[in-house]
Amino acid sequence: MLRTGGLVAFPTETVYGLGANALDARAAARIFEAKQRPSFDPLITHLADVADLEPLVGSVSPAVAALAARFWPGPLTLIVDRPERIPPIVTSGLDSMAVRVPDHEHARRLIAAAGVPVAAPSANRFGQLSPTRAEHVVRGLGAAVDVVLDGGPTRCGIESTIVDARGDLPVVLRLGALPVEELEKIAGPVTVRPGSSGQPVAPGTLAAHYAPRTPLRLLSGAESAGAGGAGCGYLAFRDRPAGGWAAVEVLSASGDLTEAAARLFDMLHRLDAVGVTEIVAEPVPDTGVGRAVNDRLRRAAATWRPAP
Repeated sequence: MLRTGGLVAFPTETVYGLGANALDARAAARIFEAKQRPSFDPLITHLADVADLEPLVGSVSPAVAALAARFWPGPLTLIVDRPERIPPIVTSGLDSMAVRVPDHEHARRLIAAAGVPVAAPSANRFGQLSPTRAEHVVRGLGAAVDVVLDGGPTRCGIESTIVDARGDLPVVLRLGALPVEELEKIAGPVTVRPGSSGQPVAPGTLAAHYAPRTPLRLLSGAESAGAGGAGCGYLAFRDRPAGGWAAVEVLSASGDLTEAAARLFDMLHRLDAVGVTEIVAEPVPDTGVGRAVNDRLRRAAATWRPAP
């Protein structure tokens, strides 16, 4: 299906991806059409093995090579210069390209069997919740996908960390499943600069993104949940709030940030499906992978406005 220009949704360790042959401009265009994704938002190209990087893109900076050697396969996307073989539609016309090797056996076997690099953003409508289960893909995209490979729930639950390490100082363009603290053990100090004020240089960096259909309001760190309003849902980190909420989901009863990240989108999908009028979410501790969880919650809440 990939070789002939089709779309295949497949599991990775982060979220489900919507894959197409990255060497085929028409196939890549189908991704944008299926997701209703604006053409200015670039895609991530997935490889089967770290050894596939230089044959595709040529030489890379020492920092890129070191990060790839340490964290691939894994939830790290690196920015490299776009090779001529990759059509501009994949990178939204940019001279740079986002690339990674997923840490999921099904994904790597699929890419290796296809024999081509696979462009794959998350397998959902643009701006909506990322899919962490095959049923999320089917519910969100339906017949727009030719094949959905069901690999069960994803392990990390949030997207990859995106790093541009081509310059002197590595820059984190999107917080993700690989914590900044782990990156710094290899790369030294990094700059965190998530968010785009113009054309994104990496996917998933728009201010409003990763949002449920239901309006989401994010509490401040010191703000109390209070009593639940009629018809409101609540997303808690570890402790269930006082009664009055129409629906409550808890990210991690033990307070484990890795578990909270793995469950984030799944719990938001559940709250989005039960018909509440608003989802109130509390932030998690802003350390490690918790920084990426809070980043997703802030983006999901970016379009929220208080009722008049």
